[in-house]
Amino acid sequence: MFTTRMLQALLLTLSLGTLVSACAKETPTAPANPAMRDPHAQLDSIVLGMGCFWGAEKRMSEVPGVVDVQSGYANGDIAGSYQAVLDHERAVRSGKTKQRNHAEVVKVTFDPAKTTLETVLIKFWESHNPTQGDRQGNDVGTNYRSAIYTHGQAQQEVALKTRAAYQQALTKGGLGAITTEIAALKNYYPAEDYHQDYLKKNPNGYCGLGGTGVHYPGSKNAAQIQAPQLDGKALNFERQLVVFEAEECAFCKQFKAEILDHWQSPVAVKSTLNPNAPTGWKLEKTLFATPTIVLFEKGKEVSRYTGYSGQAAFWKWLGFQLLTPAQQKIAFEQGTERPGTGSHLDEKRPGTFIDPITGAPLFRSDTKFESGTGWPSFFNPVQGGIVLHEDNAYGMRRVEVRSASSGIHLGHVFDDGPAPSNKRYCINGNVLKFVPDAGK
Repeated sequence: MFTTRMLQALLLTLSLGTLVSACAKETPTAPANPAMRDPHAQLDSIVLGMGCFWGAEKRMSEVPGVVDVQSGYANGDIAGSYQAVLDHERAVRSGKTKQRNHAEVVKVTFDPAKTTLETVLIKFWESHNPTQGDRQGNDVGTNYRSAIYTHGQAQQEVALKTRAAYQQALTKGGLGAITTEIAALKNYYPAEDYHQDYLKKNPNGYCGLGGTGVHYPGSKNAAQIQAPQLDGKALNFERQLVVFEAEECAFCKQFKAEILDHWQSPVAVKSTLNPNAPTGWKLEKTLFATPTIVLFEKGKEVSRYTGYSGQAAFWKWLGFQLLTPAQQKIAFEQGTERPGTGSHLDEKRPGTFIDPITGAPLFRSDTKFESGTGWPSFFNPVQGGIVLHEDNAYGMRRVEVRSASSGIHLGHVFDDGPAPSNKRYCINGNVLKFVPDAGK
């Protein structure tokens, strides 16, 4: 948890804005407040290890009939606190101790009148990968082991029964043997307050990810057609964006509505509900949330963007992947190419100059004119293609031109152009992409 969790929290903070680091100061407190429930109900509980308890807590709380999910630590030989678990895992890895570390777990409290233990465990099996031993995705350590900690023989029998059923499904799906530890609950410690309801407190732009994509036999999910793995041979091997989504993810829907439904970018994009890389391709690490947008080049991941917090942040991320350093300096630092050195100075074919990131049209070639300045100049933009901003940099009063779709800097506009607009949109050619009209 120490290295990977800190890195995940830092990356999300940078890209999404407000996520709290998992290494914040620890202040042991009471458990998270339970959900509203019938005070006379006879409740039951079970303790489950699914790797990182942030996503586990969110996933298990989605089960109808579950009234509370609490993050914690279980079945170790040490004190139960976040720092103790981190310190002990280091000692385990360095061979300094043979005492067992706790598993990072969630205590799931449910109402047997509204759901069954089997239903709870089906959600458990489907929501993580139980074949990985002492790890879960990119989180590695004995504290990340898959586990079911029971009380009583009845729970033990249900756990073993569901494990056998899910193993059949995994085997059929081409996965290995289940490594989940099934044992009696020996001890349990609630996690610190800042770990409780983590994804509810920090929802900025992503949803917790599920597991292998293999459904439990007979579950309501199993009735659905499992999303097939993308075929790498059918995609653009040189450069391809893949959007990894989930069936119940509000941010995935927002990303689709605001970005994918209007996609014009020159880079190819494909969405999938399958959490695995396209066949024959490689992800650098396991996904931990959706949406995750991965840029592949020659079948290998070169960058990823996890979550969605608005168009501007996404397009800026993509721009840094697609543009050269010189283009980035213009686009994101309001730089300027030297006169006479930019692209498209002599471009006269019928066509459209577009945003190099989003593909949105900016200027038509029939509005381009020779200004003698050394920069491509236009007397009219495509309607809705640009936005204007006051620019008082360098002691000058100018009007900056930006792309309306990506927000990148394009140049400036002046009042010395030809009729009918009498405007001169002086644009850096290196941040334009030209698309000739069909047949030209």
